[in-house]
Amino acid sequence: MNWQSVIERYENELLNSVIPFWEKNCIDHECGGFFTCLDRDGSVYDTAKYMWMQWRIVYLFATLYGTPYGKGHDNWLQIARDGFDFLTRNGRLEDGSYYFELNRKGEPARGPFSIFSDCFAAMGAAALYRVTGEEKYRVEAESAMASYIRRIPNPKGRYEKCLPGKEQYLSHGSYMILANLGCVMAECLGTDQYEADCRNAIDTVMNRFYHPELKVIMENVRPDGTFDLESCEGRFVNPGHGLESMWFMMRYAEAHNDQELIRRAAGYVEDLFRFGWDKEYGGI
Repeated sequence: MNWQSVIERYENELLNSVIPFWEKNCIDHECGGFFTCLDRDGSVYDTAKYMWMQWRIVYLFATLYGTPYGKGHDNWLQIARDGFDFLTRNGRLEDGSYYFELNRKGEPARGPFSIFSDCFAAMGAAALYRVTGEEKYRVEAESAMASYIRRIPNPKGRYEKCLPGKEQYLSHGSYMILANLGCVMAECLGTDQYEADCRNAIDTVMNRFYHPELKVIMENVRPDGTFDLESCEGRFVNPGHGLESMWFMMRYAEAHNDQELIRRAAGYVEDLFRFGWDKEYGGI
């Protein structure tokens, strides 16, 4: 296979299509932050500011600035800086967690019922520290990371609507993201502070969420590690989510030269493709 042609195709799409589109259309020059609900022509169809996407834009432009493509693009760094300032000023609670949604002006619109707001805050701040070395970004990355880890056992907190009679689960998403976060923190902050948390998350994903008979990754398992096949939530399988998870597992394994983890994760990928592939039309 000619990998050079693949590389060139992705470079072209990224640099000449994707990035210019978002750079032109996503910045809210009036109120700060970003527009993320954009039509194909760049028009805004919803001005709500969701933390997941807001922080991902910070991470994106900070990370891009730190690559060879960032040469001559100081504006990419400024976009990330301005986003950080807007989000920490308006979206952060005193305990270090982040709201789920702000309105256009930056006023809280929905409470911090999702720990993934904290996840992407940690990633965005860490990426900014990597390219600037400025301490305020490291401090915020560690604060958001601590909030994420602290909230995993009870992610919704007081916003949880379920009552004691509801079956309790561990969420695959919480642990796969923690594994990815551990890698991001190590790369951007140059620390092994989260190594134990990262390794525990990987062990949990690989050994507790994978169903050995069905050969799939379940999205929800009971806290004791048993599977619930008697409910929709317990039977929930998302092959695409599982593939993303295995990307994170192999990212860690590559950084640590863990060949056994690579082998196991690659096997899970084959299982997920086999389970989710549409034999008639293709795709998952």
